[in-house]
Amino acid sequence: MSSRRRNKFTNPDSEKHFVDMACWLAMESQAEVKRMEERRRKRNEADAEKSGETILDLAVTDHVVGLGGHKLVTFQRRKQNLPMPWHRLRVGSPVVVSSFPIKGPSESGVVSAKRKDSLQIAMNRWPESEAFRVDLAADEVTRQRQLRAITNTKDAKGRLGKLRDILMGEREPVFSKADFNLDFRTQLNDAQQRAVEFALSAEDIAIIHGPPGTGKTTTVVELICQAVEMGDRVFACAPSNTAVDNLLKKLADMGQRVVRLGHPARISEQLRSMSLDGMVENDENSVIAKEMRHEAEQLFRKADRWTRSKPGRDHRSDLRKEAKQLLYSAKLLERQAIEAVLDQADVICATTTFNEDLIGDRRFETAVIDEACQSTEPGCWVPLRFCHRVILAGDHMQLPPTVLSKEAADEGFAISMMEREIHLWGDNITRRLDVQYRMNRAIMDFSSEQFYDGDLVADASVEEHMLGDLPDVQDDYFTQQIVTFIDSAGASWDEELEPQGLSKRNPQEAKLVLHQVQQLHDAGVAYRDIAVIAPYAAQVRLLRDLFEGRGLEIDTVDGFQGREKEVVVISLVRSNAINEIGFLSDRRRMNVALTRARRKLIVIGDSATLGVNDFYGQFFDYVEARGTYQTVWEFDLD
Repeated sequence: MSSRRRNKFTNPDSEKHFVDMACWLAMESQAEVKRMEERRRKRNEADAEKSGETILDLAVTDHVVGLGGHKLVTFQRRKQNLPMPWHRLRVGSPVVVSSFPIKGPSESGVVSAKRKDSLQIAMNRWPESEAFRVDLAADEVTRQRQLRAITNTKDAKGRLGKLRDILMGEREPVFSKADFNLDFRTQLNDAQQRAVEFALSAEDIAIIHGPPGTGKTTTVVELICQAVEMGDRVFACAPSNTAVDNLLKKLADMGQRVVRLGHPARISEQLRSMSLDGMVENDENSVIAKEMRHEAEQLFRKADRWTRSKPGRDHRSDLRKEAKQLLYSAKLLERQAIEAVLDQADVICATTTFNEDLIGDRRFETAVIDEACQSTEPGCWVPLRFCHRVILAGDHMQLPPTVLSKEAADEGFAISMMEREIHLWGDNITRRLDVQYRMNRAIMDFSSEQFYDGDLVADASVEEHMLGDLPDVQDDYFTQQIVTFIDSAGASWDEELEPQGLSKRNPQEAKLVLHQVQQLHDAGVAYRDIAVIAPYAAQVRLLRDLFEGRGLEIDTVDGFQGREKEVVVISLVRSNAINEIGFLSDRRRMNVALTRARRKLIVIGDSATLGVNDFYGQFFDYVEARGTYQTVWEFDLD
């Protein structure tokens, strides 16, 4: 990487860049609203559920009061013999619950738990109905927080203004000359140790670039612990609730005093005791406040109750005044409880679009944003208002931020802050981790050459590991093959549109996936150690139908970001006469898919369709050079 490059990733006009970001946020909002309206207009049940963002004909089977006083409502299929469809609703997703068919007002909520046959939603109330539909909702609160952040940053003075100028390339970032003598808490390799020391020496910004399997999160957690040891208060953020919870658990395991901000429903069930709501609920002031609120409620009821006796003229008014005073005092006690919990924490964890009111006038010496490449740039500006320096961690060679508006993406909205800073400052602010602990070297090498300048090294513990090394797995030619490509060229395994859908599937490829998984299972590989990845939702649905009841994980590329399995089978789906490959041309998406496997990788696709793209052509050459190229003609699928 050159130390500094001016290109499409930078914008020499800082003010225009912030104006552009506000426009992109508006475009994204319009795109999301349009998509929701189109989805809710669909009357055909199967058609409405194709997107994975809608579930129809549900019934309420349970409801309890959960953490923070929210009602936790469990929804299941009204016809219990029908399974829940494949869907994209995850813990923390904002949703709208409506009657089914839609009539009357809808209610908003947040997915608090997701199980195979049910969905639990945190909400204040739900529509009066016997049947319900649940739709993924637009998250306008998050978008408004991002808009407020970039508006404030555009004209900011002081520390935020200086950080803005550095991140826009108008000032040079500064690093201290301090010679650290750190007592590392975890066993880090040389590259990880250097990354921690480098980040701690940053006065303004540093980047930890973590390719797949290189222990990025372990390194980030060590960095946070060392910063706390040096006296810093740390704000640890990530764009997704899952990534924040991952940081939270690891920091708690390291003995750090941590507190998690966020709606309780968006926090992993096992970690809710470390949430602000959970910790405040157990605070002495909060317990007293709850009693005061109960007493105020009793006073309001007493004031409103009709009675035969004739109370004094101002008696009811006095009761209401007393109740209001109790509520005011309860609110003060609750705020004191919140302040006490936050003041005692060395590390506060939150998504990048947290509720700023909770932070108040607190400031942090260090902000760490993990998985920074999965956030659009406005999201990263939200925590920067509260920090002196920022450390970004992630991998811009994996999945970029999700952007619905193609126009906004084309103009630059899909470029994350981390990616832009790497292209702007390069090695001046970046340290890359280079030892990976996941993949057999044969799985690693292709991605290393394509994305990481050939610099990745497989640790000795994984360099040659194979399926046959696992207990109860046969050690034969099949399990000894590490990377296999099975070519369907010439077999007329054409892709097709899912009936009444927009997504693509390939039934013949699905049958071959079934065959390969069965062969793996016959060789002793447990279903829990196998993952099937397909880039298209229709293929995922088809494969889930084929494998129903076997406990096999099947998902899209996005669903497996940050995950790993002993074996991964990838169905590429695309096979057509015009060599159209759609979003498979996004190399970064395939980098994610190809680097999820630890010991064995099987890729199925049509080389005639995909080979027109240089990336796939080079992958086919790589597999052929290893002698593990096969064709579908070698398999009897009848």
